[in-house]
Amino acid sequence: MNKLADKYLREGMVPTKACQGCAIGAIEMWLLQAIDELGLKQEDVIFGAGIGCVGRMTFATWGGDNFGATHGRAMAVATGLKLAQPDKKILLVVGDGDAASIGTSHLIHAARRNIGMTVICEDNMGYQSTGGQFSPTTPNDYVTNSSPYGMVEQSFDPCDVVIAAGATFVAETTSVQWRQTVKIVKKAMQNDGFSFVHIRFPCIENFGAQALGSRDPLVGMDWIYDHTKGKTKDGKDTDFVWETGIKHDASNSRPEYSKMLRDVNARVRSDMAAPS
Repeated sequence: MNKLADKYLREGMVPTKACQGCAIGAIEMWLLQAIDELGLKQEDVIFGAGIGCVGRMTFATWGGDNFGATHGRAMAVATGLKLAQPDKKILLVVGDGDAASIGTSHLIHAARRNIGMTVICEDNMGYQSTGGQFSPTTPNDYVTNSSPYGMVEQSFDPCDVVIAAGATFVAETTSVQWRQTVKIVKKAMQNDGFSFVHIRFPCIENFGAQALGSRDPLVGMDWIYDHTKGKTKDGKDTDFVWETGIKHDASNSRPEYSKMLRDVNARVRSDMAAPS
C-alpha cells in the first residue's frame, strides 16, 4: 500500500471507491503529500467533507478526527470546530455544489470572518453523483444531463466570490498539475486564516461522456490540460482558458476569527472580575 495511505488513512480504504479514471483518488494523495511535507500528524488535522462524490472519498478514509456535513454546511460545521479546537488544522473537501450552489452563503461568510480553515473545492463541473446535471461551474454551452442543448446559464468562478468576501489565500489548479497543487495546498494550510483552493477535474462517467464524447480518462486529462494552456495539441485556440496558480495571497495579514473571539472573551472575563 502507498506509504502515505498507511500513515494517514484508515486500513482498507485504498484504492478509493471512485469510478475508474476519476481524479479524486489522485487529488486525495496530493493532499496527503502536502500534509506530510508540512510535518503534520493525524491528530493535528480535522478532515471534513460535504455531500457528493468527494464526500464519500475523503472524510470517510481519514484516520484521524473527521466529519461529514449535510449539503453545503461543511464550512458552518468547521467554524464551530475551529472555535472549540483552535489549535487544530481544519481541512475541508467539498464539491462545486457545496461551494458554488447550496453552500455558497456559508462559504462567503467563512471567508468574510477569516476563520482558520482550508477549503479544497474539488470541482467536477456538475452534479455527477446524481446523474451529471449542470452546476454553476459547468462551462457555458457544454452538454450535460440537464442541458442537452448546452448549458445556457452564465457560469462563475468561486475564487472570485471568496476573494471579494475577504479570503486571505485563494488559488486555482487542476487534476493535471500535481506539483503545483501540492505546493498550493501547503501554502494554503500555512495561512492562519481562511484559504480556498479550487481544483478542476472532469467527471469521466458523466461530463466526459456527455460533454466530451468519451469516457476515456486520457481524453478528459487532455481537455483539462488544453484549457490551462489555451491551445489544443494541433495548435487551435480553446473556447476558453483557465488561469491557474495563486490568485490572491494575503496570508496572515489580518486576525483569524477564533483568535479574535478568544480575545473578546478574555476581555469580558477581565471586566467581570474587576471590582465595580
